[in-house]
Amino acid sequence: MTQSIRDAFQLQAKYCHLAGSAQTAEIVAALGDILDHSTRTGARILDWTGDPIVDALPLRIAGGLHALARSGKEDLLTRYYTVRDLEAHPVLRQVIAKWDDWLYPWLDGPPQTNEVARAGALWPAMLEIARRFGPDMEWIEIGTSAGLNLNMDRFGYRLGETVSGDSLSAVQISPKWTGESPAPAAVRVLDRVGIDLNPLNPTDPVIVDRMLAYIWPDQPERLARAEAAIRVAQANPPPIVKGDATELLTPLLAERQAEGRTRVIFHSVVLQYFPVEARAKVRDLIEAAGARADAARPLAWLSMEFPDKVTEADITLRCWPGDGAPELLAKAHPHGAWVKWGA
Repeated sequence: MTQSIRDAFQLQAKYCHLAGSAQTAEIVAALGDILDHSTRTGARILDWTGDPIVDALPLRIAGGLHALARSGKEDLLTRYYTVRDLEAHPVLRQVIAKWDDWLYPWLDGPPQTNEVARAGALWPAMLEIARRFGPDMEWIEIGTSAGLNLNMDRFGYRLGETVSGDSLSAVQISPKWTGESPAPAAVRVLDRVGIDLNPLNPTDPVIVDRMLAYIWPDQPERLARAEAAIRVAQANPPPIVKGDATELLTPLLAERQAEGRTRVIFHSVVLQYFPVEARAKVRDLIEAAGARADAARPLAWLSMEFPDKVTEADITLRCWPGDGAPELLAKAHPHGAWVKWGA
């Protein structure tokens, strides 16, 4: 088991490098080399019984280390992250031993990255939904975390040649765009709600620090974008319900929306954290709601998920009334850095 965990860390390092973070790749690869059973943290990682990639195990400990570096509690680690003149292996070996108890709780749950740039792939899909069914929508986001992307209608966008959204917003998103630019459309979000097992409060400074720790340290543009989106969420707190989507979707979908509104269920890089049975139940609940949809009360299911590899995500749309067949709208970078529309 130990070797399979070490191999997973090397694989995650490869994914991090492909996603544009050489420093996170270096950290994760070094952890795979130096972790041992001499610390509680190392032992818990090496004895992990789940799938370390699906569980985002390397990114859990990477988030803890980044949080520690950002806190300034450990000068050596902060220097490694900022000055970049130290070798990863000896620094991490020393830090894991010294801060074992502090880092251990970071393994309790998967990262909640609140990646705002994913809106650059989700928003053009919202434009497509608006063109099909009209501008008035109500949104349900599964796995919303702090709900930053529930405010995506309050961001500004450049999507190829198309400018959309709020041009005065502090959050401006411009993914590298390939393919036809989306046609403009009006979007009016009349109601919105997020669902999460562990919703995060963007007005709590401690929680904000934790959210920012999951952003890779050598990608300052992501950090600045997240900070801006947090300010938007603080001014416009998104409503979030704590609980299991497999339970909460039932009453939410049972209540019919007002005539003329499109109900949109969406999620981004969430389903991989659900057990197989829970994924199937979410699908069944949405499909059952789709069967009840009509022209006056349409339903759309928008997802950004990995089909088989974590280097690119599929942007998939299913709509009712109709057969609800999946439509692949685009491929996208896992953090939204690029979008291949019409892929």
